[in-house]
Amino acid sequence: MSEIGEAGMGEWKECKLGDVSEIVGGGTPKTKVPEYWNGEIPWLTPRDLSNFSGRYISKGERNISKLGLANSSAKILPKGAILLSSRAPVGYLAIALDEMSTNQGFRSLIPNSKTNSLFLFYLLKNNVDYLKSQSTGTTFGELAGSTLKSLSFLFPPLPEQRAIASVLSSLDDKIDLLHRQNKTLEAMAETLFRQWFVEEAEEGWEEGCLPDEFDFTMGQSPPGDSYNEEGIGVPLFQGNADFGFRFPTNRVYTTDPKRFAEKYDTLISVRAPVGAQNMAFEKCCIGRGVAAFRYKYNNSFYTYTYFKLKSLMNEIKQYNETGTVFGSISKSDFQNLGMTIPSKEEVIKFQEIAKPIDAKIIKNNVQIRTLSKLRDTLLPKLMSGEVGVEYE
Repeated sequence: MSEIGEAGMGEWKECKLGDVSEIVGGGTPKTKVPEYWNGEIPWLTPRDLSNFSGRYISKGERNISKLGLANSSAKILPKGAILLSSRAPVGYLAIALDEMSTNQGFRSLIPNSKTNSLFLFYLLKNNVDYLKSQSTGTTFGELAGSTLKSLSFLFPPLPEQRAIASVLSSLDDKIDLLHRQNKTLEAMAETLFRQWFVEEAEEGWEEGCLPDEFDFTMGQSPPGDSYNEEGIGVPLFQGNADFGFRFPTNRVYTTDPKRFAEKYDTLISVRAPVGAQNMAFEKCCIGRGVAAFRYKYNNSFYTYTYFKLKSLMNEIKQYNETGTVFGSISKSDFQNLGMTIPSKEEVIKFQEIAKPIDAKIIKNNVQIRTLSKLRDTLLPKLMSGEVGVEYE
């Protein structure tokens, strides 16, 4: 890995994106001929990147055929091309892991010999807000190819580009590894729960309702004038918009919280949509779109709580179909939610076995937050030359 050192801007040069890359648009066949689809060429739309947080992508929801490609303005993009959504919305980014194509919602950049693909990806990532500001249009913003070609940025020599990309990529590699570990660990714990409490459920276990096992709090939204994004007060979660893998991301805070979730409570979105699930990373305020749950006999049994609520998701998500405007689930609906109640002895045994798995997931999430913060701090400094890297 390259070492971070003093900045050295002497050899950095201002270049237009059109001078360091070929910029290619995408396309869609004008007619819906079945033979145009389900081919061997991955074909992406901005929707494929709407929940994408990585760097490399190899496929989307659809594939296009060679015939479909020939009957559209789409082009084959090489491995290493930077995929940039250029309308509805502007700013989604990914790197093509293999050859692929896109619809007209992209302007893709194919780096030339002067440019490192990973460096260009991070450069654009650091300037997403600027790219959005360059879009035009009355119905929705669009970043024209001619505009993109004319945008200028500072580029260091190619060896330094590689060194900068290596620093940032090494952090992202570690973050990706931790995310993969967490998905594996969560699948293990979920499988264990299903084995104990579904497949091997005992006939003598009671039938009851959710309040027989869990205490829960329905959220209440604070006054709108108490909201801020400066970290003043306590984190506020109004719904699933900030939910991620296991833990939500702190974005909005409130100085006048009304109802709280405690650390490691299970969080469930209760409206539009019903059933998104997370866990509180710390004590936080919950708005009317969220409910918080904890095991009533021992609040520290958060692992059992989390996976028990997850096992009830099919029943909970049925409430997405209720309501005249959007789905919602009420306090009384939760109170009447039927379920099997295992013995406390079985719950204790499960908690003892599964909690270490959960502890590893939580530890990994702490590392992910730390590494992500470091990456996000370094990104603008490295891309501006404020912080330099040593390279050969």
